[in-house]
Amino acid sequence: MKLNLESLHNTLAWENYRMPCYDIPTMRAHTKTAPTWLHFGAGNMFRAFPAVLAQRMLNAGLTDTGIVCCEAFDEELIDRCYRAYDNLCVAVTLYSDGRIKKEVVASIAESLALSSDYARVKEIFAAPSLQMVSFTLTEKAYPLRDSAKELYPDVAADMENGPEQAISLIGRITALCLHRMRTCGQPIALVSMDNCQNNSLRLRWSMMEIAYAWKSAGLIDDKELAYLSEKIAFPLTMIDKITPHPDPEIARRLKEDGLDGMMPFETQKGTIAAPFVNTEQPQYLLMEDNFPMGHPPLEQLGVIFTRADIVSKTARMKGCTCLNPNDTTLAVYGCLLGYTKIHDEMKDTDLVNLITRMSELEAMPMVSDPGILDPHEYLHEALSVRYPNPFMPDTPQRIATDTSQKLAIRFGQTLEGYYDSTLPKYRVCRLKYLPLAIAGWLRYLIGVDDNGEEFELSPDPNLEMLKKHLAGITLGCEKVTEAQLYPILSSKSIFGVNLYEVGVADKVTDYFRELIAGKGAVRQTLHKYCGE
Repeated sequence: MKLNLESLHNTLAWENYRMPCYDIPTMRAHTKTAPTWLHFGAGNMFRAFPAVLAQRMLNAGLTDTGIVCCEAFDEELIDRCYRAYDNLCVAVTLYSDGRIKKEVVASIAESLALSSDYARVKEIFAAPSLQMVSFTLTEKAYPLRDSAKELYPDVAADMENGPEQAISLIGRITALCLHRMRTCGQPIALVSMDNCQNNSLRLRWSMMEIAYAWKSAGLIDDKELAYLSEKIAFPLTMIDKITPHPDPEIARRLKEDGLDGMMPFETQKGTIAAPFVNTEQPQYLLMEDNFPMGHPPLEQLGVIFTRADIVSKTARMKGCTCLNPNDTTLAVYGCLLGYTKIHDEMKDTDLVNLITRMSELEAMPMVSDPGILDPHEYLHEALSVRYPNPFMPDTPQRIATDTSQKLAIRFGQTLEGYYDSTLPKYRVCRLKYLPLAIAGWLRYLIGVDDNGEEFELSPDPNLEMLKKHLAGITLGCEKVTEAQLYPILSSKSIFGVNLYEVGVADKVTDYFRELIAGKGAVRQTLHKYCGE
């Protein structure tokens, strides 16, 4: 059995699946003529969360239009995951008790590749019916400069050549907004759903830097600049739903149902994908209520629309205290100790003690309490339900990707809170577990596990620079100097703070020396500080 529109007519074959409860061709026709929601980023998170939300609205009769997906980075996904299956997807929810829920998602009305379908994307941007354009690109998509603060070549070319010849993603988004102004003239909301602080504002800052460059060069006028700065809303969001790479075991279970062609594959750009997504049941989405054209009725599905400050506090609660710091800690130590599944790490007493004590004893006193969600309940769910879920195939290797881009939020803000605190019990010198997590990342960068075996480091744009600074430091190295670690530990671009200035660098260095002492030193150090 194939996953396509024709096969959906065989209802008996899909009796164990939740199915679309709307007329798919009619929905696609309505979306074609009057699109309301365009999304950039065709990855797993999109199909596991926004696309399913769109399906819920269609099933309930809350809307008659679906969602249009556009991919700008790995366009191979459009042909292999979308068009090959008539834009259908199987979303598999993995519950902690072993149950799985399988659903055929048909809410994706069109799938577009930005390079070859740019004309159609322009049509959608020009539609007066369009309410929101959302993004799941990962946080590294928003900066215009590399680690040396130099403009990326495509961005520099865009600033010189203007909107009509834009080639970078941010340049093209800016140009598409100008196209909307020149056609229908309506405002629009650009909504980042990426897991990073100030997500939509990051998009705005980058777009406006390009726009001001165009204005300075005489490539756009005052009216066009005013539209970009005043008529486009950038609602902040906090999104949370763990969506690992598609699991071959799930593919085999789908094959047992009679579904063909479900096995995961790797694209030429290294994306792991499949015609299905597997994800956890818990999910959260908060959005700043700032939509000049209105928005789809997502509030009826549990999406929370609220003030910007509440969204920001919730994002900090998740990103700085209750979830993401633990993600990174489990990722780097998992790689060092040979783990390949996050849930297996939750059987390791030393690791569980490390993340529990770091979050409860050290990070929680500096938590940003949004009021709308309870930080303690959120943390408890992560530690007791989400991480230990034995049926979630998430890996430390996946989570370790781009770690240098994430440390400033995940650890820097808590360190800054301690540094600024006037209370004696909240002194940086009292921290024990957070510095151990940072030291674990340094130890991870050596690329040798606790048994002395080399392993492949996950992709990170700063990897070559970091390895250069750590060159010569090997397992069993008896002397690690401050001069070797200073360029990393003093970097505000990495940690958000200078670890020497806030007073934690010496402890990180001491821990690192213990972790690098020889084979088994990682386990010995963890047990020394985190044992029962």
